[in-house]
Amino acid sequence: MVIQSVNPYTEEVLKTFELMTPDEVEREMSKSRRAFFAWREVPVSERATRVKKLGEHLRAEKRRYAETMTREMGKPIKESVSEIEKCAWLCDYYADNGETLLQAEEIKTEAKKSYVVLQPLGVVLAIMPWNFPFWQAFRFGVPAITAGNVVVLKHASNVPMCALAIEEAFGKAGFPANVFKTLLIGARDALKFIDEDKVDAVSFTGSEKAGGEVAAVAGKRIKKVVLELGGSDPFIVLDDADIEKAGRVAANARMINAGQSCIAAKRFIVMEKVAEEFKKVFLMRLKELKIGDPMDETTDVGPVAKQEILDALKEQLRDAKAKGAEVVQVEHSFKKGLFSPLCVVYNPKETMKVLTEEVFGPIAPIITVKDEEEAVSVANDTEYGLGAAIWSRNLQRAERLAMRIEAGAIAINDMVKSDPRLPFGGIKKSGIGRELSHYGLREFVNIKTVVARE
Repeated sequence: MVIQSVNPYTEEVLKTFELMTPDEVEREMSKSRRAFFAWREVPVSERATRVKKLGEHLRAEKRRYAETMTREMGKPIKESVSEIEKCAWLCDYYADNGETLLQAEEIKTEAKKSYVVLQPLGVVLAIMPWNFPFWQAFRFGVPAITAGNVVVLKHASNVPMCALAIEEAFGKAGFPANVFKTLLIGARDALKFIDEDKVDAVSFTGSEKAGGEVAAVAGKRIKKVVLELGGSDPFIVLDDADIEKAGRVAANARMINAGQSCIAAKRFIVMEKVAEEFKKVFLMRLKELKIGDPMDETTDVGPVAKQEILDALKEQLRDAKAKGAEVVQVEHSFKKGLFSPLCVVYNPKETMKVLTEEVFGPIAPIITVKDEEEAVSVANDTEYGLGAAIWSRNLQRAERLAMRIEAGAIAINDMVKSDPRLPFGGIKKSGIGRELSHYGLREFVNIKTVVARE
């Protein structure tokens, strides 16, 4: 069986890859297990040194890696460069803080000594998506490896060039072979790894449906799993917000990566008093965005990554129009590429797919509400709980509402974004567990208690 890397802008096949045979996979998994036995014995300080070198390598090669990303999944080159830079920042954070965060913790009891040590679990399988092909893999992989685990990556089938480039980066930074290993395999093979006890834990980022399958198999085998799934993030604009700033940031928050982000703002909930002004600013900002060749440094929005995404967006818009929503589309001429027009959906109804489904593309539904109570009610009326934004000039008011929003992260007067220093993850059907910060570092460790008496 083969997989293809296809440029979503030119729609040309960049490269074709043969999936690995069962014998090849078995050999690599055995190597990864042996690599773990050696890597866990390496002092944390030495692991951190390798992580530091990884960040340096990423910065030195950022343009090359960014171009691979843009060609393979279509995001604008300036976003790809920023993604590589963010991966390097992540490396710096764990290189500088990993040893401290993994130190043993002494706890006073009546015993002679009581302490807690953090030890790696083993071989961790990473099943990662295509939308942030470097960041997603690094966000999980760097803390896991810093803690002494080794990683086996099953990346999305449409970004094999990125997957192999990530493995290359770890090798260039001096990591031993198979501490980070990319396997070109199918989704069923990845599930078999979990079921057949070839891996000790799993990190999955992707759709709710696929995440449920992974969790079911991991649960049957009693294995640690971290899930980062979909989102339907509310962007709440209160009547005392800075509307000019809120409207412009809102448009940017929706259109980053052509709207293909779990933490993109997906539902705009605006109080009546400022709704018309917000709509005006939002639409004006959309018209400013340049859509086109993702290799052009001035492009703001590129194509979507796959034909099936484009088809789903068309169906969501058709459904909204059929059910009476007002759809305003920013006009563009697309001569080639998998482009979806930038759209605003006014007055969406609760039954419309733009609200009941995760919209993974440049469609922005704007909902008008009367007051704070209705804003909170609408914001929480979703199966997801990844992130949310609240806009108000009154910080106390915004913080009070933040406590009532069901989400893993709240941004006040900003868009939701991940930061290596802060935990990242969701609640409800947006997932379980956390990545980043010391919380993410400790997801894939054995928190071992030792009590000694004389």
